[in-house]
Amino acid sequence: MSFFKAYDMRGTYGVDFDLDTVYKIGLALPQRLAARNWLVGRDCRETSPLVRDALVSGLVSAGCKVTDIGLVTTPMVYHFTAEDGYDASVMITASHNPPSDNGMKVSKAGALPVGYADGLADVEKTIAEPGFAKGSPRPSSAPAVETKDVLARYIEWQKARVSPGEYSLLRFAVDCSNGMASLFAHEMFPGAVVINDTLDGSFPCHAPNPLKAEAREQLAKTVRENGLDCGVIFDGDADRAMFVDERGEFIQPDYLIPIVFSAMPDIGIEKRVVLHDIRTSRGAIERLKAMHAHPFMVPVGHAFAKPAMRRMAAICGGELAGHYYFGDFHNCDSGLLAATRILKAFAKAKRAGATVSRLMLPIVSPWANSGERNFKVEDKDAAIGRVLECAAKLARETSRSTIDGVRLEFDEGWINVRKSNTEPYLRLIVECDTKARLDDWLARLECAIKVED
Repeated sequence: MSFFKAYDMRGTYGVDFDLDTVYKIGLALPQRLAARNWLVGRDCRETSPLVRDALVSGLVSAGCKVTDIGLVTTPMVYHFTAEDGYDASVMITASHNPPSDNGMKVSKAGALPVGYADGLADVEKTIAEPGFAKGSPRPSSAPAVETKDVLARYIEWQKARVSPGEYSLLRFAVDCSNGMASLFAHEMFPGAVVINDTLDGSFPCHAPNPLKAEAREQLAKTVRENGLDCGVIFDGDADRAMFVDERGEFIQPDYLIPIVFSAMPDIGIEKRVVLHDIRTSRGAIERLKAMHAHPFMVPVGHAFAKPAMRRMAAICGGELAGHYYFGDFHNCDSGLLAATRILKAFAKAKRAGATVSRLMLPIVSPWANSGERNFKVEDKDAAIGRVLECAAKLARETSRSTIDGVRLEFDEGWINVRKSNTEPYLRLIVECDTKARLDDWLARLECAIKVED
């Protein structure tokens, strides 16, 4: 089933999955996770109430106690899973996907993620068995369950970590993308120019994916026209936050990992491990080292980052995709906590007379970065082989990592090529010491990828 992904379950409603599929998943999950006390939340997509009813019916039919916290952000589900001691949880969301999609993010006790390799594969196999759920047909309506309103508690917790007063000096815009950030935007960002703050699962203003340039155009224009210091944009379920500077220029999210670290509470040198994924710029890694942090590289995805946060006792971490993880947030990602801590750092820079772009310059300027390039290739393994052959002719390799695809290091730069875990793409990133070298390496590597055997 294409509905089951590496990190979660996600697909087009009525095509990749239906409500019977969701009901069966609700029946199968408790046995696989040995979990009886469940928390459920959902985003504002039009199909989310239907998916919620089918899921709850399955969980209750399996003998579980379910608490429904309604319309929430994904990080809110993570938070209350750990904070209130639930055995497991499900957030009903397709994150940044189109309005036609929906899905589910599953966590177990402590808000640890459940991915394909550690549970979802077994669930997929179980619900595909011919006799599964035959004696337990899906009810015509969902059973009544306990409901809670947790938004006020969540905002109180957040304000205790970063108060809006710590970034009140800034003039900035917030784009909620008509998604779940609309729940907290006005209270957490008083005085900001807030746009697209009506919950609307059709996402009428732009796609809820800030990595798409067209999704950021409205925010960038708002920042420029109002002479603001910066802008922040959230994705659909508000687990990611991304920024534009005072010129409306996009700040590649991995460049902000040192900024996040700079705004963390001072907890001593022994707790300064900072996670980053295999796509992270050398500029960010070098800056972290200059700040006496200990960078630690992990594969892409929260299913890998969250266990590593615990294992390494990391203070924080970040990814190219705009996820930022926090040791003081149950080792999970939070778009809101990331946004407020980054704004806090930007406000500190402004007090010292620096713009956001000036603050970022020492991280961004030393290396020319391609950003992530995507290629549709039939035989991805063969294409990776061709990339490695081509790379061997570019410069002398100094080291490599194979934790997620291949990252090759050279004195002049680095290359990462990997297969996507969520989409049918081969992904490539190149970073070099000069723009001319970057253009040369990119041209050669892209040619190698596109030449099919």
